[in-house]
Parts: sequence; C-alpha cells; structure tokens
Amino acid sequence: MSTNGDVLIQVKEVHKIFHDSLHALNGVSEEILRGEVVVIVGPSGSGKSTFLRSLNLLEVPTTGKIFFEGVDITEKQTDIDKHRQKMGMVFQHFNLFPHKTILENITLAPIKLLKKSKEEAEKQAMQLLKQVGLEEKAASYPSQLSGGQKQRIAIVRSLAMEPDVMLFDEPTSALDPEMVGEVLELMKKLAHDGMTMVVVTHEMGFAKEVATRVLFMDEGQIKEQGRPEEFFENPKDPRLQEFLSKIL
Repeated sequence: MSTNGDVLIQVKEVHKIFHDSLHALNGVSEEILRGEVVVIVGPSGSGKSTFLRSLNLLEVPTTGKIFFEGVDITEKQTDIDKHRQKMGMVFQHFNLFPHKTILENITLAPIKLLKKSKEEAEKQAMQLLKQVGLEEKAASYPSQLSGGQKQRIAIVRSLAMEPDVMLFDEPTSALDPEMVGEVLELMKKLAHDGMTMVVVTHEMGFAKEVATRVLFMDEGQIKEQGRPEEFFENPKDPRLQEFLSKIL
C-alpha cells in the first residue's frame, strides 16, 4: 500500500466542546494522505467518532481548522455540501431509504447531485452491485436484506458518488458477528484498490491487516500512532498499553 504523499485532509488544533462542557476533542492536529488507510481505535468516549465526524463537519469544531483538498471547510462561506460529495460516509446504522429499492437507494444521489442520467447511474450501480456480489438484490427493499448486506449496500451507495475519501464510523458494530466478515472483506478490497479511508473500529484484526497507520485516541487527544506492527507490538503510551492488554 503506497500513498502518493498528497495531503487530502489536514486538521489543525481542533477543539470540540459540547454544551455539557464535555471536551470531546482537545487540540487535535493530524494529516490524512491520499491513499492511506487510517484506523482510529480507543476506549468509548475517547473522541474517535467526534474526530471522524468533524472531518466532513457533521460535528462542527468549536475552534480550529479543517482543510479538505486544500480548502478550509470550516470557513463560513465554504459550500460544505459540495465537499461532502467527495467524502463518502458509512455509519453504524445503514440509513437506507426503506421505501426505495436498493437500485433507487444507490442511484438517487448520483442523479440528483452529480447530474447523471438515470441510465448512466443505473449502469454504474449494477457494476458496483456486481463487484460486491449483490446484483440480484437490485429490485429488493432494505427490509428484505440481512444486516451485512445492508451495510455493503450503504458502502456501495457511497462509492456511487465517486468519493476521494471514505469515512467509516464503526461500520460493523451493529452487525451480528457472522456478518462482520463480509463487510470487512469489502473494506479490505477498497483499501487494496487504493481508496483513502479513515475508519473508527473495534476490529483490531482489520487494523493489523489493512491499516497503513493506526491512531490511538483517549481523552479527546491522539495519544499515539504508528504503523500497525509497531503500534500493536511495541506500544509506548501507558494508556495504550493498558487498552491493548484488555482487548488483545
């Protein structure tokens, strides 16, 4: 897995303080390079999801700046919707439209936002469905799919927008254990194909196998980071050592 060195996302001194004075992010600065697979781990309440969701301003920082492809997306006059089109987001829960077919779920945004023709969008959707082995589900509704299938469709729906980065917020945590594998396999394939990915997950095996870099967050800060082998085999931060001892 090589990165080409371009900085895709730059986070500068970001703080996020919620109304109950919870300091969810405490001066986080970080860069995500094009082609990287950055996996974020840490205890619950450590700020992982807040950090991920701030990358496309689903959480707006209290202070600090976030640049995406060189543009300061925290500036008031920035058209954030335009930039979000290039940032795929996959949540724990699939957020599919229950009253639309799988094909309609996937083609809706490309037709509406990318101004693709229905034919073009459907052709692309069928190609993506074929890649994930779900083309026979095109006419089905979300309620007719398993959790693992729904999550793969949610990923395909993001891919249909041809994003420059994919953000995953604990994409397997709502799934039955036997369905986790099929979603992780698809994510591994995306990583292998060179997609830039930022992933919040509890799946340490995935982090070891796929990440180019692993970040450990605690108390709203990035306490340690490194290549997977170094991160897991030689952790330096005492809090990370304690965290890994409990989960590995």
